[in-house]
Amino acid sequence: MTTKAFKNEKIDKFKKSFENAKVAVVTDYRGLTVEEITELRRSLQKQDCDYTVTKNTLCKIASKGTQFEAIESILKGPSAIAFGFGDEVAAAKILSKFIKDNKKGEIIGAVLDGNLLSADEAKKLANLPSKEELYAKILGSINSPASGIVYSINGVMSALVRAIDAVSKTKA
Repeated sequence: MTTKAFKNEKIDKFKKSFENAKVAVVTDYRGLTVEEITELRRSLQKQDCDYTVTKNTLCKIASKGTQFEAIESILKGPSAIAFGFGDEVAAAKILSKFIKDNKKGEIIGAVLDGNLLSADEAKKLANLPSKEELYAKILGSINSPASGIVYSINGVMSALVRAIDAVSKTKA
């Protein structure tokens, strides 16, 4: 394959990822072995994410005209991008945990909804609850008042039953 064809293929792959992704988290992968990158890639793929070592120039070309155009300013040095296609926080959570556990690599920044996030903001993104956790909290909040009403009614009913029982015992 010629170099130009290879580069065009890479640009198309990045362009497709940029078009389908909800978030892109840029990392510095220095110090990671091939096995560690493979392990990270597998854990990301389980959460509908992808991890790709980039050629910065090709990535900048591919990001033109997408919501991830701002990524151009943080692509410096050896970079890899974690694309999140499902949950917006999953990629940042997995990367953060992996970096913390292995003490290698670092998050450089991210792009979410067309907004450039600094490294600190991207790390804060990792601390947000996932969609499933938020859904559970919302359902719990919705269910809480209904449960309270049910328990209150049950409390009144059981008090009434005890009172009737006590009255029936005194008359017997």
